[in-house]
Amino acid sequence: MGQMNCHRLHLSLRKSLIRYVVAFVLLAVILSGVTFSICDTASENISASYPPSGEKYYLTNEQGEQLGNGAYIGTVPVPMSKEDECTIALLEKLPIVATPVYSAFCIIAAVLLFYRNRLKKPLAELRMASEKIANNDLNFSIGYDSNDELGQLCASFEIMRATLADNFSKMWRQVEERKALNAAFAHDLRTPLTVLKGYNEMLQASENPQTQEIAATMGKHISRMESYVSSMSNLRRMEDTQPEYKLIDLQTVASSLYDSAKIVCEKNGKELIFHNDIPVSQLSLDVVFVSQVLNNFISNAVRYAQTAVTISFALRDNGLLLSVADDGKGFGKSGLQKATSPYYTEESNHSEHFGLGLYICKLLCEHHNGYLKIENTATGAKVSAYFKSPAL
Repeated sequence: MGQMNCHRLHLSLRKSLIRYVVAFVLLAVILSGVTFSICDTASENISASYPPSGEKYYLTNEQGEQLGNGAYIGTVPVPMSKEDECTIALLEKLPIVATPVYSAFCIIAAVLLFYRNRLKKPLAELRMASEKIANNDLNFSIGYDSNDELGQLCASFEIMRATLADNFSKMWRQVEERKALNAAFAHDLRTPLTVLKGYNEMLQASENPQTQEIAATMGKHISRMESYVSSMSNLRRMEDTQPEYKLIDLQTVASSLYDSAKIVCEKNGKELIFHNDIPVSQLSLDVVFVSQVLNNFISNAVRYAQTAVTISFALRDNGLLLSVADDGKGFGKSGLQKATSPYYTEESNHSEHFGLGLYICKLLCEHHNGYLKIENTATGAKVSAYFKSPAL
């Protein structure tokens, strides 16, 4: 029995389906034959219950004794009852109707049995594997021992899962190594930069104008190096930080963020336009995340805006959606694709901006189960951040 099941599992799906169909077609033929035989026998039995009537003649011997059962001459059939006539008509039609019914039933049964025995388990395994891979869960294995087409597909899925797990493990190690390298690099640079800064201050105190000029140039580059080291430290900290959710009043937070943005815009001579579509409501959010993202959006917007910056707040799918738009030149074609990449900037002067602002904002949004979106509008650029509130 085990060998038969093993052989059945190793059949191709096409051959297996043909076997199921042939077996159930034979079953339909047998059922049709049995039904025809039963109906024919029942019809003959009903007809036999009505013997013919008429004059019956017998052969006799010399003594006048009857020989045999006699014979009817000019038989008159006995009329059947209406009920028996309907029964015989039904028995004559039943085999004709039963044949296609049996055929349809057996084909459906063959398909269902084929699905249950050959398709249900591998399809369930593949569905489970797809869902787990989509959820970045690779700690599983696909167990379906067969050499048919679906068995080969399951084996391919298992190879893909193992390869993905190995690649994810390597990638995770590389990310951790990169973080450790950046942290060590930033830490080790602080001491020589401090020494250089001290020597630079001594050179700037020199009475030689040429020495002072050289020292001033060195001071600018040292400051740039300090900013770069600080940005690397901040980046590593942001990559590891996680939100601390607190139930907050959205109107209060929106008002506070508006006041901060207004001070920045007034300081840079830009008009601030405020759109607040938030009803009186509360959400669980990390205000620090939201504030840091908005402050970065505003600092970018006032640099590129010509006259005005627009802030918008709205509720979307149990979360907060904030947008900042400016009336500047907008993002370039490369900027739309790479603006959220680390150390990318469209500015030629990298002394103050290292291209980490939008990347950090993207990290904060994703850690908050949200997203960051950049786009160009008819009047400039627009950056949107979505922060999803955790389900209660």
